[in-house]
Amino acid sequence: MTKADIVNEIAKSTGVEKIQVQAIVEAFMESVKGAMIKGENVYLRGFGSFIIKKRATKVARNISKNTTITIPEHTIPAFKPAKSFAGDVK
Repeated sequence: MTKADIVNEIAKSTGVEKIQVQAIVEAFMESVKGAMIKGENVYLRGFGSFIIKKRATKVARNISKNTTITIPEHTIPAFKPAKSFAGDVK
């Protein structure tokens, strides 16, 4: 399902114009993105959480050059579904 599909579904079920729905969906995604850039987690009860995970420093190998490299500690965005949501997906 793409963003356009989501906009179409919401517009069809609510009767709101697609342009307005698209603006709302875009604003929602920008809000989530902005909060995560600030280092905040986003919790949507009954749906899931957009969280920031920390990855520790690790040593890896570059196979083509046969060298060892160090990957520094970094953070990544992640999504953790709510238990009720995860239970519905089979």
